[in-house]
Amino acid sequence: MNMPITPPVTAPSVTAPPAPKALAQTGLSMVMMRDILLKTIFRMNIDLVSDISRVIALSPPLTQELVDIARGQKLLEATGTLHATSGNEMGYQLTEAGRARALDALSQSEYYGALPVPLATYAEQMKRQSVRDIRLTRDQLMGAMGHLILPPDLLGNLGPAITSGRSILLYGPPGNGKSSISNGIRAAMGDKIYIPRAIEYSGQVITVYDPIVHSAAEESIDDPNSLRRTSGRFDTRYVYCERPTVITGGELTLDMLDLKYNPVARTYQAPLQLKASGGIFIVDDLGRQAEPPQKLVNRWIVPLEEARDILSLQSGEKFTVPFDTLVIFSTNFHPNEIFDGAALRRIFFKIKVDGPNQEMFLKIFAMVARKKKMPLDEATLIHMLKTKYPTIQNNFANYQPTFLIDQMIAICEFEGIPYQMRPDLIDRAWGNMFVRDEKIAK
Repeated sequence: MNMPITPPVTAPSVTAPPAPKALAQTGLSMVMMRDILLKTIFRMNIDLVSDISRVIALSPPLTQELVDIARGQKLLEATGTLHATSGNEMGYQLTEAGRARALDALSQSEYYGALPVPLATYAEQMKRQSVRDIRLTRDQLMGAMGHLILPPDLLGNLGPAITSGRSILLYGPPGNGKSSISNGIRAAMGDKIYIPRAIEYSGQVITVYDPIVHSAAEESIDDPNSLRRTSGRFDTRYVYCERPTVITGGELTLDMLDLKYNPVARTYQAPLQLKASGGIFIVDDLGRQAEPPQKLVNRWIVPLEEARDILSLQSGEKFTVPFDTLVIFSTNFHPNEIFDGAALRRIFFKIKVDGPNQEMFLKIFAMVARKKKMPLDEATLIHMLKTKYPTIQNNFANYQPTFLIDQMIAICEFEGIPYQMRPDLIDRAWGNMFVRDEKIAK
């Protein structure tokens, strides 16, 4: 079923978040910026403006301005030492008052490092890079799905669904590539967006960037001695990333869709759907979760219909965040078994992914065999089609060729014989693909 993937056509670059030219343009209070500066110096034991600038994600001139403000408040002092290896930069350290202020600020929130982006500023950036603005052609989608053999009309159904940025339900019998199709949709997008390291709302910090979810593009670090500087091209409080993909399965619970508060650090972590902003949220194996599918979809009603989500702080205060995510539900159940009509109406596209017919199955089988260097054998194929598949009512599935061929390869390697197909090897492989329905004595 696997073939080399053709790279999708590169999509136009999204508009970058502009770098602030003045401290006021960060959108943050001077107290929050100053306290993050002090906490960062205290926790990381750094003293050069160039290093501090990189860590708090603020340009060197604005970082110097912030340092000077803290010096004016007697919270920082110059060390009196010039660092010859760092462009003769002056070092700075916390005063006694500065250490006291840093400790007091840490008692309120352990967050330090990159300055957060105000929620309103983040919402503006999401408009510039909305998943709903993606325009895919059939060629792009075929390029991303080139490793799959799919029914001819499936791409025609998927294309408009992806381009709309609305919710999609993929359903059908197991083992036919619903998960692979979901991943192919992500590959088809092809472009990159800007993910904030953290956002700020009402003085609270919510971390968003997650290296497990977000794949950062390569970054170049400026040489402070170089005449050619690359910084200032965009607000470095963001990370330039591939469009994110969050994949959940049977482990998904409703509380994963809420803000996570860390009582020790006194900071929040963004829920999964916020981390997936600008990308894809895949709910695989829908119907296998502890929460009923109906309940999960009910949680998504407002986000799916209004492109906004409602989150709550520990205080109980509710606030609105952008919901800019292509949600893909994938299930082996028939939709009518797990949803009522009202819930189904909320899911914009319903696409059935059927198993292959015999002709498509043989194409997949031949393709997998070629890739794995397993010679085809006509007698074995006839035996498989005439003897084995009638026992399961000729229910072909996309996963079966890979499974059967891998089984025969394992047998050949164990027996020390060249890779080959034989009816008896198919019989042995078949025994591992299905379990006979029989009672076991206890």
